[in-house]
Amino acid sequence: QVQLIESGGGLVQAGGSLRLSCAASGRTFSSYPMGWFRQAPGKEREFVAAISWNVAYTSYADSVKGRFTISRDNTKNTVYLQMNGLKPEDAAVYYCAAGRGSWSNLIYDYWGQGTQVTVSA
Repeated sequence: QVQLIESGGGLVQAGGSLRLSCAASGRTFSSYPMGWFRQAPGKEREFVAAISWNVAYTSYADSVKGRFTISRDNTKNTVYLQMNGLKPEDAAVYYCAAGRGSWSNLIYDYWGQGTQVTVSA
């Protein structure tokens, strides 16, 4: 069982930056690939980024490539999402999730409660 708590959301102007954090409980955090997802009002939840357990692999949605960076610190049981060059269309509730399975077909079993990101134009 893994419990995930996101933080770092808030209101930022377009072009600004935020860093989201996701703190995980449990001794096996370092064995989980981790992902960030987001959901805007009236839209389906969408994938944002993922990172393998050993940081060897990362993956990004096309819409955030070059602007967002996912990272993790297994000594702190925390995964991060650095968001630069924020756009109004990035506004959403952001969720972190712990996954399993092969890198090409990750299944996310554990989810945080989400943190709100608002971007003003």
